[in-house]
Amino acid sequence: MNQTLVQKLTRTKPVDNTVETAHTNSNGLHRSIGLFPLTMIGVGATIGTGIFFTMVEAVPKAGPSVILSFLFAAITAGLTALCYAELSFRIPASGSSYSFAYATVGEFLAFIMAACLLLEYGLAASATAIGWSDYLNNFLNNAFGWHIPEVLRSPMIVSGPKGMELHLGHINLPPVMLVCLCCLLLIRGTKESATTNAIMVMIKLAILVFFVVIAFAGFDINNFHPFFSPDNGVHITGMTGVTAAAATVFFSFIGLDTVATAGEEVRDPKRNVPIGILSALGIVTLFYLLVAVAAMGAQPAYKFAGQEAGLAVILQNVTGKTWPALVLAAGAVISVFSVTLVTIYGQTRILYAISKDGLISPSFRKVNPRTASPVHNTLIVCMVVGLVAGFVDATFLWDMVSMGTLTAFIVVSLAVPVMRKKENGKGTKGFRVPFGPYVVPGLSIVACLYLMFGLSMTTYTIFIIWMSAAVLTYFLYGMRNSRLNHAK
Repeated sequence: MNQTLVQKLTRTKPVDNTVETAHTNSNGLHRSIGLFPLTMIGVGATIGTGIFFTMVEAVPKAGPSVILSFLFAAITAGLTALCYAELSFRIPASGSSYSFAYATVGEFLAFIMAACLLLEYGLAASATAIGWSDYLNNFLNNAFGWHIPEVLRSPMIVSGPKGMELHLGHINLPPVMLVCLCCLLLIRGTKESATTNAIMVMIKLAILVFFVVIAFAGFDINNFHPFFSPDNGVHITGMTGVTAAAATVFFSFIGLDTVATAGEEVRDPKRNVPIGILSALGIVTLFYLLVAVAAMGAQPAYKFAGQEAGLAVILQNVTGKTWPALVLAAGAVISVFSVTLVTIYGQTRILYAISKDGLISPSFRKVNPRTASPVHNTLIVCMVVGLVAGFVDATFLWDMVSMGTLTAFIVVSLAVPVMRKKENGKGTKGFRVPFGPYVVPGLSIVACLYLMFGLSMTTYTIFIIWMSAAVLTYFLYGMRNSRLNHAK
């Protein structure tokens, strides 16, 4: 039966089919991830990014009130996490918010959502790999007294005083090497990657506890005065600065979405995915607030601007010794590996889900029968992530990741009442957001929109260009090749 254009744009993938496919695709991905490694995937994708790197970007905007920025971002993420938990219970498939959107609000919006997720994960992986380079250089300097040559640890495209600058002949080589290592691990198989990630996350948590204990030894309450940034030269003051900083750090809650992308490889996903999402959020929020308070108490806000390997430098200044900085830099080198690893993992699984639905090339859904991993998919993703990490300044990336994350969270929140309406009271029993289908999702949407207002016009411009390319791709390829064209 021929479908009208509107019918094609709004056609949905039946929930039962989504769940059935997730369980019976014997030639696809395997269910090899339990609750603990799943939770560690969420923690690994989250802790590290906002604390190790974005303090340098966020503190100059908000001053000591950056603590409120992390708290507000956590509340927003918590509201959305409840929505994720309900949807992941009913749609335990790869693709996360893409799969949720496809089952509720229709194919076109699902494809747009997929484009947001690809932007979010790809740039997040590149940005964290770039930040990893700073801690590697700090470790090498403290351990061996040797710096990586500037030409080999600085990108070609940078943000200068007058805008974008080109430094020909420069490449940030360490992030490229990190992405290559992640690629090798991911193509070996998901179970091995998840286990390695869990070990690295435990090391990361231990390192952050180490930082908090030492940083509190140099705690000075005067560093919190004035609490709100009075004027940082760009007219971001008071709550405006808090909002701008919250928008910047919000991408660090990407880990919640990463847990949901693993839905097709999780054992007992209807139980483990909701628990994994909420557990990861609790762990992340606790550590973010502890480290933010300790860092702000140990160092005046003005020193954060442009500071490389900031947490390591704080420890060195507090103790007057290099060994604490050496320990933290070594821990960051290991633990930030896990952030890059799981964000690349999330990107490949989203591409896998989109390809399985016929909306992009079938090469992205080919799974190696020996390792049960999408090898071609992983190689392509790592190539793109490595190029961005090697040649682009991280300053261009942070806010773009936040934009993609916030957009994804809005669609997930919209999907909850749509799913409830489709079920008409006959849905499977299980986790549901409290206070009905409208209160929590509505608050989540409002909070996400509020954070979006803190992003720059440059971010909106690039986002519109990216979305335009996605719309063009859908109408030229996706709509024609969708598997739903052949559905009876």
